[in-house]
Amino acid sequence: MNNKKIVLILLIFVIAFGVVGCKGKGGFKKLFSKEEELEIIRSDEYDFEVTEDDGMRKTVLYFKDKQGLLVPVMRKVPWEEGIAKLAIKNMIDSPELRENVAPTGLIPVIPAGTEILGMSINEDTGLCKVDFSREVLNYESEKDEESIIKGVVYTLTEFQAIDEVQLLIDGEVIPAMKYGTDISNPLKRENINLIGDLDSTRSKVVVYYKGNNLEEDYDYFVPITIPTLAPMPNIYTALETLFDDPPSELGLSTDIPEGTNFHGVDIKDGIAYVDISFDYGDPPNDNMVFNKMLKNIGLTLSEFDEIEKVELLIDGKSLAETGMDVYINMTIPAFANEY
Repeated sequence: MNNKKIVLILLIFVIAFGVVGCKGKGGFKKLFSKEEELEIIRSDEYDFEVTEDDGMRKTVLYFKDKQGLLVPVMRKVPWEEGIAKLAIKNMIDSPELRENVAPTGLIPVIPAGTEILGMSINEDTGLCKVDFSREVLNYESEKDEESIIKGVVYTLTEFQAIDEVQLLIDGEVIPAMKYGTDISNPLKRENINLIGDLDSTRSKVVVYYKGNNLEEDYDYFVPITIPTLAPMPNIYTALETLFDDPPSELGLSTDIPEGTNFHGVDIKDGIAYVDISFDYGDPPNDNMVFNKMLKNIGLTLSEFDEIEKVELLIDGKSLAETGMDVYINMTIPAFANEY
């Protein structure tokens, strides 16, 4: 009899707990009704590079320079689950963040006071949904609008699990932002810092030029999307564009020495053999000059997945064959900028 009473009491507790649990779940769902579609499907913790000493994760965040050009910067952020959400938090404008990045001359792209109300990542589809509070609309120009949207999309798609991003405002998908940019559908990374007009008959290449903050002597590379006359994007056209002068209106430069001519490129086993010559005769026998030039070339070639290394040829000869005594890093750079 006593055993039956004990079993009955336990059964009552189980039923009562189940009812409370169901109510609690229902209450949670109602409380966060705006995020019903933002339930976390998975965390993105598998795609990490964590430093050994301090548990920080190297993450690429996008800021803007004084001209409004988006600039990728590798920064270390504390590792935690939901690192993609943390990355976006580290792009929200605040006095502390402005002070921290002041030496770079770069500016946060997401307006101050913005909150991230929810985020989900679906590993099956590669879709990330991110829900912002209405403060994200506190900007003043069409250029600011473009910086916010592309800064968020490019930062999130740096993660392997994310291919496209759906932006929400206060839990709702809205047709367009203040200045008319359509955000009704998921967005992919494309046309960062587009210069000129792009139509269906023209291809485009992404070329890395160099900007700087003269006050603090900080240089940074900027990806620029440039329409070309080539029928499709290709490595030769990208390098040919790089070796030309940057568009004058940008105020950017390159690490390609003046008087350097581009003759061609050959691809073999993941190595791009880039053939150049110098107008002024003998090439500079200087490690720094060649390594800077190679980083500039390597960043531009990083847009092509098949390229793993770069080797320079001078008038068709390797540097060793020319008798030059320089040590250069041929590997494609992992990051455009670090701070």
